[in-house]
Amino acid sequence: MNLIIRVIAIFAALFADLGVSSASAQDKTIVVFAAASMKNALDAVDAAFTGSTGIKVVASYAASSALMKQIEQGAPADIFVSADIDWMDYGAQKKVINNATRVNLLGNRLVLIAPKDSKLDHVTIGPGFDLARLAGDGRIATGDVRAVPAGKYAKAALERLGSWDAAAAKFAMTENVRAALTLVARGEAPLGIVYATDAKVEPGVKIIGTFPADSHPAIVYPVAATVTAKPEAAGYLNYLRSAAAKAIFERYGFTFLIRTTS
Repeated sequence: MNLIIRVIAIFAALFADLGVSSASAQDKTIVVFAAASMKNALDAVDAAFTGSTGIKVVASYAASSALMKQIEQGAPADIFVSADIDWMDYGAQKKVINNATRVNLLGNRLVLIAPKDSKLDHVTIGPGFDLARLAGDGRIATGDVRAVPAGKYAKAALERLGSWDAAAAKFAMTENVRAALTLVARGEAPLGIVYATDAKVEPGVKIIGTFPADSHPAIVYPVAATVTAKPEAAGYLNYLRSAAAKAIFERYGFTFLIRTTS
């Protein structure tokens, strides 16, 4: 009888240990701060990562500028994904980014959009492009050109094409690119400048023109761990470079800029 009791006790202890280990694995969480334009694609990647590893991902989406400022002020992020190189450089300069983990992961395109039912269509964008005339009495939505990457790319392109001065007063600048997308989808702005991937996931808009790639700095999404990142961040970064992640990102319209790790 004593032997049976001891065996039961041993198995009970083993199961208790397994339960603790399982709970510990489930408690692991990575916090990701990512550019607003990443939301749909990165949500899908994160779900696949969690399914593969059991590690949860909590993602916060906003303008790269706002997210980096939060990290600088001590926000507990493990990973930062920026929509431009400038804000990642800023994080490195402020020593809140682990530069050794940094990689330029994705690319994108800059497009001109209109509400889905707009009469505007097939606009040729090139030198001398008269965006002001195209907008008429309406507004042009994009991210804040002083800080939000999409807005910075838009201003750079329009300056290069000789269109900025005439159109500047017509801009409705938003806190991030998804807010600009929403304004156009709701018909509150007849035109918007966003990323091609944004337009792809919003049925309320259509692309009416694409900005020449050489009219603005290359659109690059760098990713890196923060200096306070948890150990699990290394596995997450590795997963972002995997063939599985590449397939998801490309399905959402991003260009994968690096060779896959698996």
